[in-house]
Amino acid sequence: MPAATAVSPWYKHLWPWIIIGILTTSVCLSLTMVSIAVRNPDNLVNDNYYEAGKGINRSLDRELLAQTLNLKASIYLDELTGEVQVRLSGNSSPQTLELNLISPTQPDRDRKVQLARSEPGRYVGQLDDKVEGRRFVELLGSQDGHVWRLFEEEKVEHGVALQLGDEAIQGAERL
Repeated sequence: MPAATAVSPWYKHLWPWIIIGILTTSVCLSLTMVSIAVRNPDNLVNDNYYEAGKGINRSLDRELLAQTLNLKASIYLDELTGEVQVRLSGNSSPQTLELNLISPTQPDRDRKVQLARSEPGRYVGQLDDKVEGRRFVELLGSQDGHVWRLFEEEKVEHGVALQLGDEAIQGAERL
């Protein structure tokens, strides 16, 4: 009769522990990914498509008004002082303007500047911090109770004038 070999218990073998380790690691990584997704939702997705569509139509109406008023703007950002200067030409001269420097992917890097008229066609405001890189540049004003909008995608650099409108203002490299 052959001799019976003693079999050691399962927990003394290497392979069960390797399998348990792989399963434990995958569960931990999955839970980590779920917690990251819950804490940092994707803010680029808009759930309310109807409201977004209405906003696009309002935006187009404001841009059409700016085109009708023949508005053009040159924007200069001073890196040292943070001063923002805007030269506006066309058939509108509101008391104040609003300049929005919108980051395409990072909403926390958006900047809003209120500009006050210092002389006809010239507006001045103050920027709190340095803004550089690709931005959507939006200039808002009003004419007879209607809001107009100049909007373009620009690479913002200090010392370089940004041009908004159909044609750039002649000779406005630096205000």
